[in-house]
Amino acid sequence: MSQKQETTHKHRPWVLAALMLFMMLAAMDVTIVSTAVPQVVADLGDFSLFTWVFSIYLLAQTVTIPIYGKLADVYGRKPILLTGSVVFLMSSAAAAAAWNMHSLILFRGIQGLGAGAMVATITTLAGDLYSLRERAKIQGFLSSVWGVAAIAGPLLGGTFTEFISWRWIFLVNVPIGIVAISLLVAFLHEQREPKQHQVDYLGSAAILAAVSTLILALLEGGQAWPWLSFQSVAIFTLALVFIAFAVWTQRRAAEPIMPGWLWRRPSLAGANISMIGMGFMVMGPVAYLPTFAQSVYGVNAITAGLVLAVMSLSWPTASALSGRLYLRIGFRNTALIGSSLACTAALLFLLLPYQAPLWRVAAIQVLIGAGFGLMSTSTLVGAQSSVDWGRRGVVTGANMFARFLGQSLGVAVFGALFNASLKRAIQNPPAHLHTSLPAELDSILSVLNTAGISLPVKEYLRQAVYNATHDLYTGLFVVATLTLFTIWASPKHFSS
Repeated sequence: MSQKQETTHKHRPWVLAALMLFMMLAAMDVTIVSTAVPQVVADLGDFSLFTWVFSIYLLAQTVTIPIYGKLADVYGRKPILLTGSVVFLMSSAAAAAAWNMHSLILFRGIQGLGAGAMVATITTLAGDLYSLRERAKIQGFLSSVWGVAAIAGPLLGGTFTEFISWRWIFLVNVPIGIVAISLLVAFLHEQREPKQHQVDYLGSAAILAAVSTLILALLEGGQAWPWLSFQSVAIFTLALVFIAFAVWTQRRAAEPIMPGWLWRRPSLAGANISMIGMGFMVMGPVAYLPTFAQSVYGVNAITAGLVLAVMSLSWPTASALSGRLYLRIGFRNTALIGSSLACTAALLFLLLPYQAPLWRVAAIQVLIGAGFGLMSTSTLVGAQSSVDWGRRGVVTGANMFARFLGQSLGVAVFGALFNASLKRAIQNPPAHLHTSLPAELDSILSVLNTAGISLPVKEYLRQAVYNATHDLYTGLFVVATLTLFTIWASPKHFSS
């Protein structure tokens, strides 16, 4: 073992601390902005554009993950992670200085480009530094960061907005990022065998265009324009053209960004498809459970957040413990247990009566979080263990990309299910309530929080939100079942 490799091994806890800080930055910036909406709009205006502050970050992060995964195999993990983190920190400072909504959206997009490099490379590095037996515990640590970010993001965002300025939700990234970069530079030393590479620039551009167009169509369909409108049909058609072109470039490239063997090998294809399903499922409770708790149970935002937060506690716990399972029964069987727990959780939610005790809702989130922890870690570690160092970045990038793509699908489909159900309830109410209900979906929460609302109207709207969430979890159960079948149909062992 060389001196550099030995030093890295001895200082792995410091490198892990850096990776967790980087992961915190990428994860927290998804949630921290949500609490600052009124103040940002008051300063910058253009409320109609505000959804792009979220969408552009998610879009830029997702589409670049597979490209960064390949670049990490070509140039090494450290330079890609450092480059991404510097881009992220510089754009964070720029976002804090935004002078209008358009500039904020631009800088958030650049932030997403940096976050994509961090998300793709962090998990790959963890696979490099730790053995198969250790990776479950390490993935548990990294998964716990997402749980902490889900709680700390809105809390910090609200605190900064209330007592200092909304601009600090971006400036806070800078000192955290500097500490993470310092730790990485000091304690991570890579040794790579020099080799000439051919970077697939055409393939990179094709994949960026294909995935960007597809995710744009999913994010904006049913929101900015109807699903069956000319805009939706045109953008989905364009996405199909770009996808076909991307497949063509990947078949011809000497070193493709998204090589065909990722999908020809049944074990890797099954892992990636199951991660699309898991990403899809995650967005159901994350996006709509707090609304369900506040509307149906009348609890405050903090209590609603805690109902969701228990999922963020069971997820990393199950992830950390999954190593004992997959070393004993295998990666696929561990993922099968996880998907079975997710199916069971969705079914239990469907069996909940109207206004069942809130602790039962929270208990279901514990169950589904445990399922996600077992699924995500076993499929990722299994995929990483089936390839060597030179392919681990591509495999990890594909796995993470599949999960984020699934989240984009989940946002689109669950949003359509939820809104369609509420729309039916508002458009077809009992005759005596017809003139008392809000005309717009966006007004339902504000009407429920109005002191003078009549009891029949309140109960009808609560029942409508319950039914809409029930429809959403029906969709979640279907996706969970398909994911379970995908894992079951995959090979028992990851082939190398």
